[in-house]
Amino acid sequence: MGEAALAALTSLADPSLLVMLLAGVVAGLVIGLIPGLGGTGAVAVLMPVTFGMEAPQALALLIGALAVVHTSDTVAAVLLGAPGSASASVTMLDGYAMARKGQAARALSLAFLSSMAGGLIGAVGLTLAIPLAGPLVTSFGSPELFMLTVLGVALAAVLSRGNVAKGLVAGSLGLLLGMVGTSPTTAEYRFTFGSLFLGDGFSLVAVALGVFGLAEIASRVGQRGTTRGEVRLGGGWLAGVREWAGHWAHVLRGSLIGIWAGVLPGIGATAGTWLAYGQAVATAKDKRKFGKGDPRGIVGPESANNSVEAGDLIPTLLFGIPGGVPAAMLLGMLLTYGVQPGPAIVTDHLDLMYLIVWSFAIASVLGALLCFLGTRWLARLTEVPFAVLGPGLVVIMLLGAFQESGQIGDLWVMVALGVVGWLLKATGFPRAPFLIGFVLAIPLERYYFLTDRVYDGFGWLARPWVLVFLAILVAPCVLALVRGVRARRAGVRATDSGPVEPQDEAVLADSPWSLLTAAGALALFAAGFVVAGGYSEEARLVPQLICAAGAVVSAWLLWREWTGIRRRKDSGGAPGAGGGPASGTGASAEAEAGSGLASGSGTAPAPVPAEEREGVLVGAATAEATAIAAGPEATAAATRGEAAGARNEVAVAGRTFAWMAAFLVLVALGGYIAALLLFVPAFLLYVARARVRTVVAYTLVAAALVGILPALLPVDLPIGLLPPM
Repeated sequence: MGEAALAALTSLADPSLLVMLLAGVVAGLVIGLIPGLGGTGAVAVLMPVTFGMEAPQALALLIGALAVVHTSDTVAAVLLGAPGSASASVTMLDGYAMARKGQAARALSLAFLSSMAGGLIGAVGLTLAIPLAGPLVTSFGSPELFMLTVLGVALAAVLSRGNVAKGLVAGSLGLLLGMVGTSPTTAEYRFTFGSLFLGDGFSLVAVALGVFGLAEIASRVGQRGTTRGEVRLGGGWLAGVREWAGHWAHVLRGSLIGIWAGVLPGIGATAGTWLAYGQAVATAKDKRKFGKGDPRGIVGPESANNSVEAGDLIPTLLFGIPGGVPAAMLLGMLLTYGVQPGPAIVTDHLDLMYLIVWSFAIASVLGALLCFLGTRWLARLTEVPFAVLGPGLVVIMLLGAFQESGQIGDLWVMVALGVVGWLLKATGFPRAPFLIGFVLAIPLERYYFLTDRVYDGFGWLARPWVLVFLAILVAPCVLALVRGVRARRAGVRATDSGPVEPQDEAVLADSPWSLLTAAGALALFAAGFVVAGGYSEEARLVPQLICAAGAVVSAWLLWREWTGIRRRKDSGGAPGAGGGPASGTGASAEAEAGSGLASGSGTAPAPVPAEEREGVLVGAATAEATAIAAGPEATAAATRGEAAGARNEVAVAGRTFAWMAAFLVLVALGGYIAALLLFVPAFLLYVARARVRTVVAYTLVAAALVGILPALLPVDLPIGLLPPM
């Protein structure tokens, strides 16, 4: 293994690899500044660029971006109080408070160095996992690999924030979508309805960019300005560097927590950073400064967010089970290059494993260095309203989805899945299990039938590691059940673990929209079960099992949503608020203040200082008393206000997707450049309300960049039906 590690390091002397690594780092830093994209957006946007590259160059580009995307998302959190990603919201608590005191440079230096250290420690963890887990992985057969695929989807769903039922439904929907196309066992077409376009299944890039990228644009495009005032950088860079060295224990603990959170499927950087913040609070003797500019509140979370991405790669590469959404996309990219993660990668592609390790470590250092040098310019990008960024992102994402198959049909699929992704996000369904299920659908089916053909009956269930995986699968369900029973006895609403979707963005949760989503999922599973009945026995077995399981959970979720709406209606509560007039008070408010930090083991470190949490509770109690004193008129007004807000969210998203559909119509008619020249200025003028000067410059730059791309990269532009003028 030492020889493979040295060979991988030597290969980085290749100029093409270094250029790709540097390009990935720069792209990751820029994407990290854009709210909502994060590692998923970085990999999804860059993956189409890798088509036509060799595997080492493609990995260097993607790993370079993935390693630093959480380094730059801190800039907006500290300077504007508007985090570039959900995980950076943890840093915002103390980072923005420090910046308001004129110590922004000090806060950023603490964050950049911690992110760099987290990335390096994460790379070390990945390095150690190779010799430790290598012999174990090579001893696995098809039963263990099948159980690992089941475990990957199930844990991503069970450990989702919000509730387990929604996570299981989302995971089942992803599995069902992944089975569209050719059956891996019988070469039989499934769920294609006679369409040749669906014969190869759905494109991973189109699915990921639709469910995450376009959905994020639709949910944020209404933001036409920044929410907080600008904060000056000031001095204190060296002071932050010296102070960071004194908090090495928090750096180490935060990094280890991040690796652990990355190994568990579906947990992600958000939960990892909150857990790191919680341990920093729990282990501190003086907790009064947290939330008011305490450096420990920056060092711990920032160490965790980069190490999470390295931790994600451990199960992805060694077991073929993605730890998170970016890792799931990376897994799909490896499969397109003929690299099978799991036992095969340890024996046949060990050089690629160590190339990933070295790329992650070098990118972490480069990312921190570039952030130190370019913070003043990066800070200016954070001041651009998301509505202005929207059309450019749409153009880039749709162009990226076109590269894999060269069919405009993929773009329509992407927009349709964007609607699905927005609806899942708005109604509180976690999207990570959906994409993980989509990626693992075919491996799950393939490993099951391999197991069934090699072993008679279900004797393989008695294999030692299969029993271990079954225990791991059952443990979170039992713990969740125990917590639920204890919560009911205490009269407190139970919350699930590990934030995957920020709950304050689930604007339509506990509303008729959530009810309709559950009903739609039930109808889809029922239809899938019926359609699959027309296939051969082998081709229909797994789809029908998934549809049956999904239908049962969807039916239970539908009943729960219905009874919840009726109960809130009877008590005079506001749909979408998650409760009645007193929603957000008491235990619920405390859970919100704690940002849902329960881990899969049932521990719940307190991420918010006690005095701030008490302030939330006191404020909520005061609001409740005021509402009661004001009478039913105030309650009715609050209900109408929340309903109006939900309608506005739906209207904004609907108009955004209509704009995207119009852009695709223009592409089909006149080609990509012509459509861009019409779509971008119209969107900027009528949606973003941008100045004419900005619109002209933006449009010309976008058209020029898209126009020269085919000359620089292996990129094709869609051609319209009408001949060019």
